[in-house]
Amino acid sequence: MTKSASDLFPDHDGASPKEVRGDATHATGILPAHAIRALIREKEIWAGKEIEEAQVQPASLDLRLGPVAYRLRASFLPGEGSAVMDKVEEFALHKIDLSEGAVLETGCVYLVPLLEALALSERTGAAANPKSSTGRLDIFTRVITDFGTEFDQVEAGYKGHLYLEVSPRTFPILVRQGSRLSQIRFRRGEARHSDTELRHLHEQHKLVDGGEPNIDGGLGLTVDLSGDAETGLVGYRAKRHSAVIDVDRPGAYEVLDFWDPVYVRGAKRIILDPDEFYILASREAVHVPATHAAEMVPYNPLVGEFRVHYAGFFDPGFGAGEAGGTGSRAVLEVRSHEVPFILEDGQIIGRLVYERLTGKPTALYGTGIGSNYQRQGLKLSKHFKS
Repeated sequence: MTKSASDLFPDHDGASPKEVRGDATHATGILPAHAIRALIREKEIWAGKEIEEAQVQPASLDLRLGPVAYRLRASFLPGEGSAVMDKVEEFALHKIDLSEGAVLETGCVYLVPLLEALALSERTGAAANPKSSTGRLDIFTRVITDFGTEFDQVEAGYKGHLYLEVSPRTFPILVRQGSRLSQIRFRRGEARHSDTELRHLHEQHKLVDGGEPNIDGGLGLTVDLSGDAETGLVGYRAKRHSAVIDVDRPGAYEVLDFWDPVYVRGAKRIILDPDEFYILASREAVHVPATHAAEMVPYNPLVGEFRVHYAGFFDPGFGAGEAGGTGSRAVLEVRSHEVPFILEDGQIIGRLVYERLTGKPTALYGTGIGSNYQRQGLKLSKHFKS
């Protein structure tokens, strides 16, 4: 039924990619845009179709869906002994042509070979995450590699294709070859700051507004449930059984066709209903200096029975004055599990970890590169009319 992943990308000539030199230095850290372009030039990153300049972000690369998708019986990891397409042969229910666009239904699991593939040097690894707009649409995505034992992680020196597991949770979505749902960051060595280093970075750049920051395994963020001064609006809850959303059509949809506004009256709290999806915002305005990138750390079961923030990458320049920002709120994608959960204003809901870059990017988030969420407050994905 299926072909090998190489058969899906006949434009690649099969030549062995050269070893990448990358930056002139051997500094550890997240690779900025110019270093990602070097990886592309040297074929450490290659694709069946030419990689577009618009895919290169200040510290990440947007990944594109390939021409086909496979509806799966269940999610899987290939494990050390298997390639992904071997598992697809076993678990795929049917094959879907994405060349002219296709609808992916809620509650289903799909596997899409990506156009981009890797031939990394031994000192370069990577990690993936959903794009911000993907997370705000409640689309669960995870990158998988051949012989992989973890989702969204690419081992240093990996040489092979990339695959994206896609599972729309609330809205059915229309996608096509070239749609961008996920992004990948490349790193060399360990660049994550300790709490001591993070405190020093805050003293230099004021990473969050307000009083003394909560730093303990990362920079603590709290939820804003104080409510808009006039309306009491604090967020949105997704409607079920809505129409299809085309992921490549920004500004095309009316908010109230897909979302119910959430208000507070009196007490600054809301009750999260089990398995409902909410968009909320942080109280803190976040700043990511040009020398760093940030990421929301995974859900911590000790802070409550809910998951926060599918899309965890914050680019250099996010909320920073030098990139045209004056602090940007972190938008929180929240889903409660199993039981109703009371969320209080000011409750810690997630933590940001900061990592240094190997060099300053040539462009920052929000400065003329089409960034959608600079200076944001409470904001839905770019697909909805303002």
